[in-house]
Amino acid sequence: MSTDRKNHDMTQAEADIALLLADATDAVEIGTAPVQAVLRGGRRRRTRRWAVATATAVAVLGGSAGVTVAFAGLPGEHRTQVAAKPASPEARHVYEPQRTTLSRGTYQGREWSVSVQVWGAPRNETEADRQFDAMDVLGMKPADVRVPADLIGKISYFATRGWEGEHGQQVMFNTVRTPETYAGTDLEAIATRFSSDPASSGRLVIGIVAKTAQEVTCHWKDGRTGVAHPLVGFSAHDDGNAIRAVDGFPTANWFVCVAPQGTVYQSAEVTK
Repeated sequence: MSTDRKNHDMTQAEADIALLLADATDAVEIGTAPVQAVLRGGRRRRTRRWAVATATAVAVLGGSAGVTVAFAGLPGEHRTQVAAKPASPEARHVYEPQRTTLSRGTYQGREWSVSVQVWGAPRNETEADRQFDAMDVLGMKPADVRVPADLIGKISYFATRGWEGEHGQQVMFNTVRTPETYAGTDLEAIATRFSSDPASSGRLVIGIVAKTAQEVTCHWKDGRTGVAHPLVGFSAHDDGNAIRAVDGFPTANWFVCVAPQGTVYQSAEVTK
């Protein structure tokens, strides 16, 4: 929870979040933890500290059919409200992530793809243990997580590049209590490759931008440029450049730029 966020009335769903944060009093360092160095632009700082304040614990009433709660109203009135049953781990995507394909294409006649996985926050050690094992099956290694309990109260995201249907290799990832919000020309990106072939190094660019960004321009070292715009769905005319919303990641959009053969990444910027 950001220290400069305005207080607001908590709904029942927000009460669930309050329970997760009730015991958290230490500051949490967040920032992308990529396999390769992150290249940043816009107004963003290299790191940002978020204060995690102790929240007021609110009792969450559960039951197979919900719980009826009575409260006072006008004289002579007696109103009731049904408390919603807390969402299951499956509904929160704790054991199976939400997946969004950002881009895809071919390289040397073989298919490559870029996707983002977003895993929901476990609420206790049992959920954390199962999530840790599920991530391991997919070859995902969450950032700054030494034991499964480190996942409690945090979401995890992984940008992965796939090759020929293999498990995606994570290239940009983090585990945080709250995803960072991007605004204006904020941008961060990495340059990677389509496959294990070193000849493709620096040709695949993956990044994060504000939800308001309408155009990202990637500059290549030979002076050419590639432009990514917001897209929904895929077509036969796609060139690999795209800005897309990612399921489970409400604070920013993600983008991909693809460098033409014979050149590599130099820089990227939000141009609209």
